[in-house]
This record gives sequence, structure tokens and C-alpha cells, in this order.
Amino acid sequence: MHLSNESIIAILVVGIIAGWLAGVLVRGTGFGLIGDLAVGIVGAFIGNWVLPHLHIYLGEGWVAAIVNALIGAIILLVVIRLIFGFGRPGWRRRL
Repeated sequence: MHLSNESIIAILVVGIIAGWLAGVLVRGTGFGLIGDLAVGIVGAFIGNWVLPHLHIYLGEGWVAAIVNALIGAIILLVVIRLIFGFGRPGWRRRL
């Protein structure tokens, strides 16, 4: 698989936007540039796996890619919050 410079930039832009939006919606603030990028890219993988299994197809293009990654990133952040309990008053990290 060959990724051009443009496709790598597109992946990074979609990841940053989706990660930031998910951070704002779920937690109330972003996670910084690197955190937003990581959440967005992992969210894009989750969205690309979950949505077709639910027979949800958003189409093609920038907006569809961002919405897809956003849905996956929100799923990721909700699961992380459920596992580690972040956001609750007096939360403690549970392993």
C-alpha cells in the first residue's frame, strides 16, 4: 500500500478535526494536538469497522470522513470513560 504525501496530510487533518470535536463533545475540551490526532485516527479505524457492520454508509469526501472518524472517536472516548471512570467526581484510575 502506497500513501502519497497528500493522503497522509488528509489523514492527519481528518484525525485532528475528529479528535478535537470528540474531545469537545465527550469531555468538554480537546486533548491537545497530539491527543486529538491520536483519538481521531483511532476513532477513524473504529468508525470504519463499526459503521459498515451497522449498515450505515456516509458516502465519500471530507465531511463523510470527518463524521465517520468523529463517531468512532466518540465511541472510543465513551469506552475509555467507562473503563477508567474519568469525569466522575473523585475518580481514581482503575487498572
